[in-house]
Amino acid sequence: MNKLLRVRDMKRQQNDRRDFHERREFPKREKKLDMRRSEEFGYMLGKAVEGLPDSVRGAIRGSIYSLASKKGIKEAKEFIGKKYQEGVIDYDTQKKLINLIYDYSKYR
Repeated sequence: MNKLLRVRDMKRQQNDRRDFHERREFPKREKKLDMRRSEEFGYMLGKAVEGLPDSVRGAIRGSIYSLASKKGIKEAKEFIGKKYQEGVIDYDTQKKLINLIYDYSKYR
């Protein structure tokens, strides 16, 4: 009798586990910075913002890096567009930065 209860409990646990895996929803994959190439991206990002004044260079570089790696490429692109509209960066720098984040991104 006791052995029968243990077997029944084991089957119930297996069914609960199976139900959990079937119900689990995976988050939607987004295009973000490829972290395997993050050092190379950081170097190229530094080269792309080289012509900017020292007062804004570090802030823009850090913001683009963090947005691209944590939130996604879309948010980083919006940030770059906002900085272009504010007049902080010029059109050529905007294009370089947008191309750079697309080159160093992947879905994750």
